[in-house]
Amino acid sequence: METDKNNNISYSVKRSKRARKMRLAVYCDGSVVVTIPGSASESVIDGFLREKMDWVLGKMAFFKRFKNPHILKLRKKDYLKYKDQALALATDRVNFYNNIYNAGFNKIKIKNQKTRWGSCSTRGNLSFNYKILFLPEKARNYIIIHELCHLKEFNHSKKFWDLVETGMPDYVDARKELKKNHSVNDKR
Repeated sequence: METDKNNNISYSVKRSKRARKMRLAVYCDGSVVVTIPGSASESVIDGFLREKMDWVLGKMAFFKRFKNPHILKLRKKDYLKYKDQALALATDRVNFYNNIYNAGFNKIKIKNQKTRWGSCSTRGNLSFNYKILFLPEKARNYIIIHELCHLKEFNHSKKFWDLVETGMPDYVDARKELKKNHSVNDKR
């Protein structure tokens, strides 16, 4: 564990032979991890942190706002505790919005994804992060609609966004809110 000299932020350095560039992650518990290519020097790491310091401080402040930060952690026991409730919620919302879209889907799965709220496979499987259970209703609905629309348009074209708008005319606001205030696990 190291400390940034100017802002007294503790961070850990993870050296990776596979890393091609430096990466910075701020996790919901306030921990900061710098992943670096194996050969990066300490002065390069310090410069990188200084350059990204406003972003780091902003993300740390962002995570402090949550009333139940323990829910955001990627702990297996939370996933096991809430996955059935999340499946019931996702199934209910998918069925509700599928009355609009009439999209054929195969399965609905609940996962403990680190970086995604949802996904759609080419086989028609819909996967959702169990943490959708803790999102505001508008954000949840946006995620469900977004993935349902991928069953009809497997891209982010204008046609795709027109489909999203059919089920949620104010999807742009919901999307901005989700990106601004609700992160699965923020990385940069």
